[in-house]
Amino acid sequence: LLSRYQIHTGLQHSIIRPTQPNCLPLDNATLPQKLKEVGYSTHMVGKWHLGFYRKECMPTKRGFDTFFGSLLGSGDYYTHYKCDSPGMCGYDLYENDRAAWDYDNGIYSTQMYTQRVQQILASHNPRKPIFLYIAYQAVHSPLQAPGRYFEHYRSIININRRRYAAMLACLDEAINNVTLALETYGFYNNSIIIYSSDNGGQPTAGGSNWPLRGSKGTYWEGGIRAVGFVHSPLLKNKGTVCKELVHITDWYPTLITLAEGQIDEDVQLDGYDIWETISEGLRSPRVDILHNIDPIYTKAKNGSWAAGYGIWNTAIQSAIRVQHWKLLTGNPGYSDWVPPQSFSNLGPNRWHNERITLSTGKTIWLFNITADPYERVDLSNRYPGIVKKLLRRLSQFNKTAVPVRYPPKDPRSNPRLNGGVWGPWYKEEHKKKKPSKNKAGKKPKKRKTKKKKQPKKKKITQKKLQSSLFNHYF
Repeated sequence: LLSRYQIHTGLQHSIIRPTQPNCLPLDNATLPQKLKEVGYSTHMVGKWHLGFYRKECMPTKRGFDTFFGSLLGSGDYYTHYKCDSPGMCGYDLYENDRAAWDYDNGIYSTQMYTQRVQQILASHNPRKPIFLYIAYQAVHSPLQAPGRYFEHYRSIININRRRYAAMLACLDEAINNVTLALETYGFYNNSIIIYSSDNGGQPTAGGSNWPLRGSKGTYWEGGIRAVGFVHSPLLKNKGTVCKELVHITDWYPTLITLAEGQIDEDVQLDGYDIWETISEGLRSPRVDILHNIDPIYTKAKNGSWAAGYGIWNTAIQSAIRVQHWKLLTGNPGYSDWVPPQSFSNLGPNRWHNERITLSTGKTIWLFNITADPYERVDLSNRYPGIVKKLLRRLSQFNKTAVPVRYPPKDPRSNPRLNGGVWGPWYKEEHKKKKPSKNKAGKKPKKRKTKKKKQPKKKKITQKKLQSSLFNHYF
């Protein structure tokens, strides 16, 4: 939503926990805010997971006209309750800025969110532009799906994989129903549909990244390589596969430019306009991707400045891609190749028959991702010059990083203190003192305070728009 790398938001370590006083930085305009400037109606349905400790962090304060969904990263698909830890449980379904108790009726979230999308489209004038961001909860754990979706997957022995397949079948049906709604209500011919996953699968919870290495939460390709597609009658080249470098930060400038919006010159973005890359097959303007630098993740024991040629401390967890080359340092996370579990009911300890023992003390890896997307051949010893080049690029990025924001748990976040609901809890504490009388019985004199002048807002020129619909799924 901001077109910024994690190192530029302070969110480079882990996710935002529901008990943390933390959220997406408030000092930059979000994608929906920029689209609203040029006349778009903006709506969000689904999972927020960008922090909510203050009211200013809520979706309706970050550019969305309406919001229907959950604030946390996961929860029960039917009851919409979530326990973060024992004694920290609450309801997590919102209508704009209030708990949606009226929808506490056991409807599976994938179907419930689709119904809301259909309602939004049915009530919107197709001649007026709309941005619709749908963040389905599926296929995140817990693994739950309506019974009828299991019928086609009885042959899958592994129960987690079977549940996962059923959830995905329900999601497929939901996407079809959204597409039919676009056609029914007159949006389809002038719409752009973007569908993307947000990270790799979790093999211990039904997911599979085979034959890629690693899993969700790691810097291996199995953890960070997301698949997706763009579908639109407006595409010049249809039915093609794009293997150019594309990053999630690229959607911000791409969609704003398509909407004929204005990107502020004084705002530094990490994304690029990639529409010509997608629509016409041109080369991507992007030559590198900073996957992340996490300075507080568990340090690799054998990492050092010496191992990084005096350029970089290889104890630090980081990963960067420059053209064909990918460099990892520190502890990149779980590194096995996990075969599909479709026809196996063996426990997770028996899945890892593709385990390759890493050399002891290793804290730096180099791969040619174009030639070796499975990260099986480490080339760091063969090409020290390329390693140094990528380490220098890492160091350059690190100089622009802001401090990590990962505050401790705030006990005031407990839903018990908020009517049993997860929601904003943080309030600025300004205690108003009653005017005290002095010895003579007179009120003290009021101090004069100078009012600060508010900075003038720049006028943004609005251009005439074609009616377009952007559906952005995660």
